[in-house]
Amino acid sequence: MISHSRRHCVVELQALPSRIGQIRRIVSAQLRHWQLDPLIDRAALGVTELLTNVHRHAQPDKTCVVEIELRLGRLTVSVIDSDPRLPVLHETQAGALETCGRGLALVAALSESWGARHQPDGPGKVVWFSLTAAPAPAAPPQPVRIETRPVREPARTVVVSVDPGILDPNAVGTGVPVASPVGAGPG
Repeated sequence: MISHSRRHCVVELQALPSRIGQIRRIVSAQLRHWQLDPLIDRAALGVTELLTNVHRHAQPDKTCVVEIELRLGRLTVSVIDSDPRLPVLHETQAGALETCGRGLALVAALSESWGARHQPDGPGKVVWFSLTAAPAPAAPPQPVRIETRPVREPARTVVVSVDPGILDPNAVGTGVPVASPVGAGPG
């Protein structure tokens, strides 16, 4: 089930690897819709880590709810599951070679704040993180190039009248008049 309001989005799912990519795309699309493009990468990475934890650790099932909410300039991403055990942040040392167990440390590093709490109205827990939300800057105005060309008037038709008697007989059909010396007559 997906429900949307202007500043709230909720998605219920099974936290399976095949669904995690879909949720990343949903979160990214919602943030684009809210014009929060600068937060997309961090929010998508954080929700991936939280869903991966549900997939690896939640008992008895992998059903969860992802909730994203924009309120008072703060984006909060929450994952709610039915396992009452709260997650534990494992401190890792720089250069450590662990291949897992860094999810919450990564969430803590990419967010302004994060936390976990028991569900007040039932079994399970909520794990969340928040990011300061600033709308994406408007694209700077691009200069518009206007090409200017001189206006050309249509060609004018010129009508010339020529006395056929002064045409060069060798240039017949060309319409080229021949100049004759002044005072020269026929013959």
